[in-house]
Amino acid sequence: MSELNFLIVDDSATMRKIIKLNLTKIGYSNIIEAPNGAEGLKKLSEEKIDLIFSDWNMPEMNGLQFLQAVRSQATYQDIPIIMLTTVNTQDEVIAALKAGANSYIVKPFTADKLKEKIEAVIK
Repeated sequence: MSELNFLIVDDSATMRKIIKLNLTKIGYSNIIEAPNGAEGLKKLSEEKIDLIFSDWNMPEMNGLQFLQAVRSQATYQDIPIIMLTTVNTQDEVIAALKAGANSYIVKPFTADKLKEKIEAVIK
């Protein structure tokens, strides 16, 4: 399982570092980062990605727009996407799930929470 390739899309370098640190704690090391949705799409076309973590609030292309762009391409239909956000309104959760998110994590989170969500979405 540690051979999975993760893409972290978040405009906060600190948050990307936190996610990466937590993934490393639970045994994952293949981690690619993107500072926004547009860069995330570029990385997705360049690398083999098995799971995406995307922030919701980002400049240029927010998490929902990124999610919709990923899901609009048949090539990426089966890649699990876990949305990360500080906002946990029911409307946002519903919008993300309707747009094709596989799961949702509210910041802050623990390594155990990441592990639980990864195991739930990886088939």
